[in-house]
Amino acid sequence: MAMADRQAHTLWEGSLTGGKGDTEFASSGIGRFPVTWASRTKRAEGKTSPEEMLAAAHASCYAMAFSNVLTGAGNEPARLHVTSTVSLDPKEGGGVEVTRSALEVSGVVAGLDQDGFQRAAEEAEKGCPISNAIRGNVEITVKATLEA
Repeated sequence: MAMADRQAHTLWEGSLTGGKGDTEFASSGIGRFPVTWASRTKRAEGKTSPEEMLAAAHASCYAMAFSNVLTGAGNEPARLHVTSTVSLDPKEGGGVEVTRSALEVSGVVAGLDQDGFQRAAEEAEKGCPISNAIRGNVEITVKATLEA
């Protein structure tokens, strides 16, 4: 039995390039968000995309994993700011694919120097459930900057 199940729904109308959709975060009830092909490949213009949702999932999951690693080592973070940039690229042979998630984290953590912060950041990536779900299919990079 799963520790937790979460659910989202998408209603799509029309063709891939001319159609539109609406994604609802059903488990949390936080809202419905419009999605289009153009929001994936051109400009967001107030709409989201699967890649943006993956970036949000990766950034939030990684922030929790990193906080856990730091706290477990006796260096509870005062603050972590994580950005995930998910890239959609043309796929060899046609179509498109998600190719990378670049994690950038800055933070305020007492008791660590820059090298220690980077090492902990890389360790945390290995324990992040979203990283573990996409690793092997998507390149994952981690850039960590310790703030003064």
